[in-house]
Amino acid sequence: MNHLFGILLSPRQEWEKIRAGAGSVVGHYLKYLLWMAMLAPIAWYYGSTQIGWQVGERVIKLTAESAAQIMLLFFVAILLASAFLGYMIHWMSETYGAESSSLGKGVSIAGYTLTPLFVCGLTGFYPVLWLDMLLGCAAAAYTVYLLYIGVPIVMRIPKERGFLFASAMVGVALVLCAALLGATVILWEMGAMPVFTD
Repeated sequence: MNHLFGILLSPRQEWEKIRAGAGSVVGHYLKYLLWMAMLAPIAWYYGSTQIGWQVGERVIKLTAESAAQIMLLFFVAILLASAFLGYMIHWMSETYGAESSSLGKGVSIAGYTLTPLFVCGLTGFYPVLWLDMLLGCAAAAYTVYLLYIGVPIVMRIPKERGFLFASAMVGVALVLCAALLGATVILWEMGAMPVFTD
């Protein structure tokens, strides 16, 4: 958690510190990812069950049971997606000539890169669709920026190769998003669809 504010406010210096202290996968999950991944599901559980969305004159809310099921799946998806991105960073590192890479370093890059999206998940406490979309787009843009400046620093590769490496990771992330959308459809068919209050 020491890197939380640094990665948001002074990312170049923070990536240097992250490179020096990249640890194990389990350590990174226990110290950072598990806690950050909880932010959005907790916020959206509260927002979707207590506040709801304003559509015209109606307020639409989820039932507590439905929201709990969906948010648990959301939490698991965040953890698995972070692990997959970390593995892909580790797997591709040799291709781009990274000095030394471990799976822990890949997961660290993925986790810290996703920090703006984790923090943006707090918008779920008060769900206003246009505001959430606007802040989500800004967080996604900053996430991509963090990836592009972080990969060359942490992997100790030239900026040109780092740009190609980060671009490949953006492609992987887009494919992962499409796969998560497909998984969502399958899970809805299996009974994890939202149930709204009347």
